[in-house]
Amino acid sequence: MDIGLMIEGQNGLTWERWRHILAMAERLGFPTVFRSDHYFIGPQQDSLEAYLSFVMAAQETRRIRFGPLVTPVTFREPVNVARMAAQIDVLSGGRFVMGLGAGWNEAEHHAYGIPFPPLKERFDRLEEAIHLSKALWEPGRATYAGHYYHLDGAESLPKPAPGRPPILIGGGGEKRTLKLVAKYADEWNAVNLSPEAYRHKLGVLERHCEAEGRDPATIKRSMMVFAVVGPTEAALDAASQRVMSMFGSRATTPAEFREGMRSRGLIVGGTEDVLEAVGRFAEMGVSELQFQHFNFESDEVPEYLAAEIAPKVK
Repeated sequence: MDIGLMIEGQNGLTWERWRHILAMAERLGFPTVFRSDHYFIGPQQDSLEAYLSFVMAAQETRRIRFGPLVTPVTFREPVNVARMAAQIDVLSGGRFVMGLGAGWNEAEHHAYGIPFPPLKERFDRLEEAIHLSKALWEPGRATYAGHYYHLDGAESLPKPAPGRPPILIGGGGEKRTLKLVAKYADEWNAVNLSPEAYRHKLGVLERHCEAEGRDPATIKRSMMVFAVVGPTEAALDAASQRVMSMFGSRATTPAEFREGMRSRGLIVGGTEDVLEAVGRFAEMGVSELQFQHFNFESDEVPEYLAAEIAPKVK
């Protein structure tokens, strides 16, 4: 099991903070640093453009894998996303992961004047975007005729290496998302599930794979978690308060907030609690957990994960 980091880029991320996080991740040996691709969720704060930040990640790191968890198909024309993904992958020496999703946050679409189609159309666009991207990444000129997107002899250069970037699809929708995972994804990224909920979603994915004639073992499994963890009670309180402020929690105390998270089957607590939870996901085939790094002003929790958790789950 790998332990990675996840950064909510819309929650006050600045260039200085992003540069520091990348250097910290390399120094501490994290294999991955993913980040959200949002303009805002809730209060509008500093929010770095995701693909500009990936150029920085490509240049300022040498080892970590990185990418969006996940890019909504609604934000940018898929042809532009595919071109950027290929070039960032080349720039990084093959370390970029193309995370894709249908999009969900209607408020940011409305605020920025971005169309927000009905759910079915968003998923149809997502499926076409995957076909279009793969066509652009393959050798030679690309032609594609979809309902929403088209290519006519486009040769997007430079090309990524064969088989890259890997396509990650995030989410747990049982009718469309997991079906698309079974058809196209190199990696499935679940979001903040309890072990019981994850087991159910995995069963759904396996049934979709059977229908597609695909071995589910060929799909890497990862999960992003809103875990509240730390080495001390003070660290747990600080992490709790940060998450409470992000999500507008009604809990009156950090301890009450953690108890609410724990009752939902989420990862909460110190080393023993974290290792027990990580072990349960590892038994179900999850190969990586990306822990949210909430407090950009402190390295305490990433340092704790790198020193106390990651070495014990290898």
